[in-house]
Amino acid sequence: MKTMAVVLEKPEHIGFNRLELTPPGIADVVVDIHYSGISTGTEKLLWTGSMPMFPGMGYPLVPGYESVGRVVQSGLRSGLNVGDTVFVPGASCYGEVKGLFGGSASQVIVPAERVVQISDTLGDQAVLLALAATAYHAVSMGGLRNPIVPPDLIVGHGVLGRLLARLTVLGGHPAPTVWETNPVRAQGAKGYPVVRPEDDDRRNYRAIYDVSGDASLLDSLIRHLAPGGEIVLAGFYTQPLSFAFAPAFMRETTIRVAAEWKRPDLLAVKWLIETGHLKLDDLITHREDAQRASSAYPVAFGDAACLKMVLDWRHVS
Repeated sequence: MKTMAVVLEKPEHIGFNRLELTPPGIADVVVDIHYSGISTGTEKLLWTGSMPMFPGMGYPLVPGYESVGRVVQSGLRSGLNVGDTVFVPGASCYGEVKGLFGGSASQVIVPAERVVQISDTLGDQAVLLALAATAYHAVSMGGLRNPIVPPDLIVGHGVLGRLLARLTVLGGHPAPTVWETNPVRAQGAKGYPVVRPEDDDRRNYRAIYDVSGDASLLDSLIRHLAPGGEIVLAGFYTQPLSFAFAPAFMRETTIRVAAEWKRPDLLAVKWLIETGHLKLDDLITHREDAQRASSAYPVAFGDAACLKMVLDWRHVS
């Protein structure tokens, strides 16, 4: 079995190659991918070569963890049926070519326990499930032991920032303020204000959620906190984080890291989306045929008007 895949051969060098697939097992499914999203967070780090080293990291690699497609073969112990539409958060089925995160291919083989069956009515919007789960995890990970304070300030108005704002409003909380420095990105708010940081003189935010990935912002964010306030790091940071101790000390600041979403987060947002509670309108701004991935990736990372780029695999064989 073979597949066509986006292959990041080295930083800033995209190939579109035919790769051999590892044979499926009895608990696996074979999925024809219809759409995959390009992540402007982790995939951009792979593209630029600035992703920190961790086990399994290296080139060449197949990126992508935002894929959706249809099951075309199901193992006896997979629990899924041929024809099921599923969200695929990546795959590792390419032999010596690494799968980081492995979802950007025309066909993938993946353990059935990793995928989530979804409604086929979602279309390409289903690629946003991972980002929605990331936002949901950031605002729900505390549980009863450590109740979460919802954001009243969100830093960054990309897709993740917008989803955080929508979930906050959906939860019945006051509409958060969103900071955005790029006037192109400042457009498109629904039910909450978007302002430039320099125009905001408020100093009593209870919870600031940063999705910018900018390691230099901590001191500025601390100055805008109320005493006992919290900063939630919901982006991905490649540079060391540091801050002046005295202002944080005076405010008794809490800094929390929101890590990767878990399966319960994915199932929760799946329900919110499929029932119409969480809207995904206006978040996908660019679409491109998968064969043109080499031109789609620079647009996804370099065009401020591109919130989410989706690759269409339906005509790739």
